[in-house]
Amino acid sequence: MFATEAFKSNPLIAIQHDGDLSKIEDNSKLNSIISHEEIMINEKYKSAYPMRVNCMLFMGTNKPVKITDAKAGIIRRLIDVRPTGNKVEPSRYLELKEQIQYELSGIAYHCLNLYNEMGKNYYNKYKPVDMMYKTDPFFNFVESYQEEFTRDGGVTLKSAYSMYKQYCDDSSYNFKMPMYVFREELKNYFKEYKDYIRLNDGTQLRSYYYGFRFDKMKRIEDFKPIKMNNWIKLTEQKSILDEELADCYAQYANDKETPSKKWENVKTCLADIDTTKLHYIRVPENHIVIDFDLKDENGEKSLEKNLEAAKSFPKTYAETSKSGNGLHLHYIYDGDVNTLSRVYDDNIEVKVFTGNSSLRRKLVKCNDIPIATINCGLPLREVKDGDMVNFETIKSEKLLRVMIKKNLNKEYHANTKPSIDFINKLLTDAYNSGMKYDVSDLQNAVIVFASNSHNQADACLKIVNKMHFKSDEPSEVLDWGDSPLVVYDVEVFPNLFVIDWKKVGDDTSIIKMINPTPKEVEALLKFKLIGHNCRRYDNHILHARMMGYTNEQLFNLSQKIINTKKGEKSTGFFGEAYNYSYTDTLDYPTTKQSLKKWEIELKDEWNKNHPDLLIKHHELGLAWDQPVPEEIWDEVAEYCKSDVFATEAVWESTQADFKAREILVAIAKHSGTNSCVNDTTNSLTTRIIFGNDRHPQLIYTDLKTGKSYYPDGVEYEVKNDFIKAFPEYELVKDENGKYQNMFMGEDVGFGGYVYAEPGVYTDVALLDIASMHPHSILAMDCFGEYTDRFRDLVNARIAIKHKDWDTAKSMLDGAFSEYLDDEKQAKALSTALKIPINSVYGLTSAKFDNPFRDVRNVNNIVALRGALFMVTLKHEIIKRGFTPFHFKTDSVKIANATPEIIQFCMEFARKYGYEFEHEATYSKICIVNGSTYIAKYSNDDINGNHKGEWTATAAQFQQPYVFKTLFSHEPITFKDMCEIKEVKGALYLDFNEGLGEDEHNYHFVGKVGEFCPMQPGCGAGELLRFADDKYSAAVGTKGYRWLESDMVKSEGIEDMIDKSYYTKLVDAAVKDISKYCDFEWFVAND
Repeated sequence: MFATEAFKSNPLIAIQHDGDLSKIEDNSKLNSIISHEEIMINEKYKSAYPMRVNCMLFMGTNKPVKITDAKAGIIRRLIDVRPTGNKVEPSRYLELKEQIQYELSGIAYHCLNLYNEMGKNYYNKYKPVDMMYKTDPFFNFVESYQEEFTRDGGVTLKSAYSMYKQYCDDSSYNFKMPMYVFREELKNYFKEYKDYIRLNDGTQLRSYYYGFRFDKMKRIEDFKPIKMNNWIKLTEQKSILDEELADCYAQYANDKETPSKKWENVKTCLADIDTTKLHYIRVPENHIVIDFDLKDENGEKSLEKNLEAAKSFPKTYAETSKSGNGLHLHYIYDGDVNTLSRVYDDNIEVKVFTGNSSLRRKLVKCNDIPIATINCGLPLREVKDGDMVNFETIKSEKLLRVMIKKNLNKEYHANTKPSIDFINKLLTDAYNSGMKYDVSDLQNAVIVFASNSHNQADACLKIVNKMHFKSDEPSEVLDWGDSPLVVYDVEVFPNLFVIDWKKVGDDTSIIKMINPTPKEVEALLKFKLIGHNCRRYDNHILHARMMGYTNEQLFNLSQKIINTKKGEKSTGFFGEAYNYSYTDTLDYPTTKQSLKKWEIELKDEWNKNHPDLLIKHHELGLAWDQPVPEEIWDEVAEYCKSDVFATEAVWESTQADFKAREILVAIAKHSGTNSCVNDTTNSLTTRIIFGNDRHPQLIYTDLKTGKSYYPDGVEYEVKNDFIKAFPEYELVKDENGKYQNMFMGEDVGFGGYVYAEPGVYTDVALLDIASMHPHSILAMDCFGEYTDRFRDLVNARIAIKHKDWDTAKSMLDGAFSEYLDDEKQAKALSTALKIPINSVYGLTSAKFDNPFRDVRNVNNIVALRGALFMVTLKHEIIKRGFTPFHFKTDSVKIANATPEIIQFCMEFARKYGYEFEHEATYSKICIVNGSTYIAKYSNDDINGNHKGEWTATAAQFQQPYVFKTLFSHEPITFKDMCEIKEVKGALYLDFNEGLGEDEHNYHFVGKVGEFCPMQPGCGAGELLRFADDKYSAAVGTKGYRWLESDMVKSEGIEDMIDKSYYTKLVDAAVKDISKYCDFEWFVAND
């Protein structure tokens, strides 16, 4: 068997410097590779999987390639390249070899020109005759006896076989063909073969060959490009189409090149108008047009390219487009035009005219061939049939589902209205009984059923609108007892459902479940399940399987969940499923990111500690919406396994965050709520502050007047002495009707205040407000009677910071006491409290409904109050002769700051309920915009362990190579030359090096990947983002070639990293700093 593992990365070019094909007996696999057919890839320790290999093979060999017979496929695929023998002096050879790297573009240009000149069919007639002479015994036999074969015009099988046996004896060739094989092989060298023939002299012969094919023996030295006959001859002439469609409605285009009238008002026909002017015509539905819109290298429409592409289509009527450079082929389609795909190829479209659609046309040039009829050869669009779900459910929900379904089938009542009444009674009884259920996925079916009532559709729909399709609360948290922790992940395809899982800490095995049954899935729930994003995906897939969903139905559910946009209500979720998991590694960690990004960050450490459970950051590369061949189901499970390991790695690395989650649950329970570690941060925050009150009385403050109000408009008294009003504030609408927060001549926006004066500054004080948004909430009493609970959270963190344990214990009704007898526990409590404190602001400004959201809060008063204060402070600092050059939400930087201006800022902030902290002093800083700066800490004590160090914000200066090269001067490591890229669509590497301009070899990477820029010529690809049905360069990658960092490291080609990419970043950083000062001065030691 021909080895295929070497092709697992699907290279564009495969080179073997010293190969040997002289003994190959079965070249079928080799032929398949050369023909770019789909082959099975056999890797060690992996199940075989299919892949189309798109490479060209080059082999250097000292031995001839074995050619087995005249029909060997390799004859059509092999080009034997023979050296000319012309040599150069060794020194000149070495010199030329060194210069090749500078001539690559010239070589590529020469090859491209030669290819265009020769044409793609140039070698179609080529045969490797030299190789056939060297390795094909039968070819050599025929060549030796061709005179005997032609002397009398032909030869009999018996005579020829006798010659063959003699030839084998003379040549010491031991592998003689049997006569029946010989008979078929010899036919390849003659034009005719007859079982019986009578010659002109009356002689009757049996098994006779005649008409020897001398072309089989010739070496074709001079090839000429094979050109297809172009049947499209376009001239300015009378149009056949004008005659064929003379009676079809037509109208001129208006100035905007659109139809002048609605079609129902059109009375003119094609025969009534001048077709050399731009017009529209209503063609018959079975009349289709193939629209060619190919462009040249300058991006202009090219008639030449369009004619070249069109000549392979069946002959038919053709005409140019309006511009004269596009091309339209007209056909009558004998079939259902609604099944046709609108895309034939890039820039070749199949136009179908159904409904009110019409053909846009202007006669310029055409041919004189009648319109042809076709019924095949065009791509069809995908049509999927959805089956009704075979609902089998679990426990108490099962009977409810079955009875609803029976009503929909009218098994209880013959008419719609009684069936709707019965469904309503079932749901009302279930709801009032306190039963926990969720049948909301059946709501659409019930609505459709109700609307189909012949006489009482409106009455039925009114009843449906009042139905309770799910209980207010999901089922209680599952009681796992002492069950072990299990990490799991699922993969869903139209014909495949995979669950992989393993026990946490058990490095001996992982369980792979391929197409598990509902009972097998239900058995999995006895474990404490941990997944990544499982609350909003995996759990619901498990629930659906337990209800009896088929693989195809699971796939449809999966797509419904995935494709629901943020803020939209998805019908793919089941209330019962949220609590199937013990916890979700996407929700509880403070760092929330995709599993693929976690894999990149954690895989090295995990793989070092778990050599038998390696995380492999890779993607399947399978079309997500296509069935998976059964022979690679195991490969899908292997891919899933890597995600399970990654989930456990996240679990291991975020134990401090999970401890914080456990503390928050304990605090929430202390508030009288039923909570667990699987609850979200937002829900726990809500329960800690509001308890079980779902509709708290929120307080809204008018920041212009400083007055506060209850939801009903009654004024509310905020009992503190802070400055409350900002009289110059105005909420205004711009000319587009959008709100603006205007204050002291500035639009302060709807988030934190950001202001920057780019430049270089010295002796800079960085002042930062401690918990600005939380203190804005406290100053305005936003939560009314519940504000004190929120205040306890904020003040408890402050007390813990100052080790004031007694004060902390007294807060929130003693909820923190058990964590304050141990300093380590107290630190964990402080971390836990930070989570709800920081979460609250996001909930007050959220667009979705939640207990913290006040519908009156269109101007986002929590962030706005801080912004108004910062603008006020800016003017006060300027009045005192200082330069506050940078504000970023809760911080200010002041140049040439003195202790007096710092003290003033602190005292001024306290009047508004804020507390400034002197975070740092910079000896120098260069700020280039509102978020990007590089600064050096001074040697003042305020900077602690950071004295004399550099610090950067934003990517430009934080980039490790840039930061180390220009500022810290630490050694550059391999990791510093790896770039993590993450997109919303998908990342692809296009290994198009050496391919034509419009040729591509896309390799799917995923949404996230870690890459290295690589030098040309080492097999790297362009890094592209695929979104909105098009490819474009990923941000920051254009002009360079990339490889995944794993491959660079495993292949040991770190020295091939293209450092010019980083040199460019360094140069850009130097240039930006140099706009404001002498760079050498800026980076010099103080």
